[in-house]
Amino acid sequence: MQDTAMLQDEILRLKDRKNAIILAHNYQRPEIQDIADITGDSLELARAAAAMDGEVIVFCGVDFMAETAAILSPEKTVLLPAQDACCPMAGMISAAELRFARTRHPDAAVVCYVNTTADVKAESDICCTSANAVSVINAVRENAVIFVPDRNLGQYATRFTKKTILPWEGFCLVHDRFSVSDVAIAKQAHPDAAVLVHPECRPDVIDLADHVASTSGIVRYVKSGPGNEFIIGTEIGIMHRLAKECPGKRYFPLSEKAVCVNMKKTTLVHVRDALVTFHPVITVPEEIAARARSSIERMLVL
Repeated sequence: MQDTAMLQDEILRLKDRKNAIILAHNYQRPEIQDIADITGDSLELARAAAAMDGEVIVFCGVDFMAETAAILSPEKTVLLPAQDACCPMAGMISAAELRFARTRHPDAAVVCYVNTTADVKAESDICCTSANAVSVINAVRENAVIFVPDRNLGQYATRFTKKTILPWEGFCLVHDRFSVSDVAIAKQAHPDAAVLVHPECRPDVIDLADHVASTSGIVRYVKSGPGNEFIIGTEIGIMHRLAKECPGKRYFPLSEKAVCVNMKKTTLVHVRDALVTFHPVITVPEEIAARARSSIERMLVL
């Protein structure tokens, strides 16, 4: 195995030579986060890349994230270093299934979580993130909303709206696995720590949390919120970012099993090879990209 520091240096030289931007999701391996120009959540990264100079985007994440970057930056080459890095939740709904759901509920708006494929975004009225799902749902004019694909995020939004939400039965393999007993065990071990969880968690876990937020929202809360100890109820990759940006505080995972295997597929070798070969490139057909871009832009207007 090649030395980590040597690989990182090689990647940074290639990045400068190829006029590239390296983006890393909060759940990526620590050594990947350490070479990134920006570390953040999926839409935050895609929007930042669209505004940055650079001809190439190296997206260290999963497939739908690279697609979103390609949609928002059609003039740039988008590389997904680990070609088989996918999001199982995004795969739990297809464009054909969504079109059929529309026939069953013709008067409902379709709000799709950004954790979806480009063709599902293209079939939706508007996108949302975990941070703004409630605002988006309340902003659409329809009184009923087909919410895809995350049932837990959809159920979380019902707490803050009078609209009828029809949630799809998708879920995140990591967040849906957290349990009430995980919270009890973590609180017993760290009684002074605040429990911070992602809204993709099950309702009974959310009921026990001190704060519910997206990955970037968790980072902001730790930086500015009260307390110095936190139990983190999301994928453990974010612990590296928290330790770097808030070194004076303490963090404990809600569960050591909170690992997204797809997020961990990207290695330094993958990143280096992608910059050398310009492969694999992620593209979205313009007809789909244009409609998907519209659903994203409607959200950004809000």
